[in-house]
Amino acid sequence: MSVITFFNNENVETGKTLSLAAIATYMAIEHNNRILAISTTDKKDRLGNCFWEEEKKLKKNLGIFGPNANTLDTEKGIRGLGKMFRSNKITPEIITNYTKVVFKDRLEVLLGNQDARYDTDAMRSENLRLFDLYPNVIEAASHYYDRVFVDLDYNIPKATRDDILKSSDIVVLNISQRLSSLREFLQNKEENPLLKTPKTLLLIGRYDKYSKYNSKNISRFLKEKNHILTIPYNTLYFEAAEEAGVPDLFLRFKKLYDQEDRNVFFINEVKRATDNIIYRLQEIQANLV
Repeated sequence: MSVITFFNNENVETGKTLSLAAIATYMAIEHNNRILAISTTDKKDRLGNCFWEEEKKLKKNLGIFGPNANTLDTEKGIRGLGKMFRSNKITPEIITNYTKVVFKDRLEVLLGNQDARYDTDAMRSENLRLFDLYPNVIEAASHYYDRVFVDLDYNIPKATRDDILKSSDIVVLNISQRLSSLREFLQNKEENPLLKTPKTLLLIGRYDKYSKYNSKNISRFLKEKNHILTIPYNTLYFEAAEEAGVPDLFLRFKKLYDQEDRNVFFINEVKRATDNIIYRLQEIQANLV
């Protein structure tokens, strides 16, 4: 029972969501874990798009007796969950009613408040209330799932964001290969105790191994003892993430035996990241005993 939160070093594109999707999918296939991946975005949900095509919203049929039963709102995700829990206590069993299944008994996704609107005070208030719901949802889910992956965005208010990071067992801090990003991380590390704790792992998403800022050089520059984790840029993977094809792609990668195949480096790095997360969890939990 553990919470693994993916977070950006800065409010820029680092491939955070796709890195989480790759590791969660690989872990679900290769390990006997029940996993929940939680999106916290209020914009287009890239995590959900990795697994399902975007659904068209059906218009409700409002007759003289109210909404037609066949078109009643059956929203998944945090928005549907929020409507259910205006006054009730959140329980793991009810959370599962609002998730979408990728692999039965292996991987589920709780979608974020995607495409939220802020046109009125009521809408803004509703969205803030949903943000405040996340810590309780994560805590409840951690008692039911073996691994809870949280895709933590900057849209979450800072107090709630800090609460989630503090309660996480592992924080995977996503950084880019840009020199300015690396320097900013070094500055933040001096000011933020969280970045110095064993529960924080560094990961480079959309990684280019041919850059002079490769993982070995970055590890040396940041004075990190451990080799920084990476999720390499991979054409097949990034196309699959746009076409709801991530599950099928990883199942195909299981049959990848040719070590000269250009996709081997990608899947090996996903495996290394997964193994490192599991190993660090085991280390932390052993120290708590």
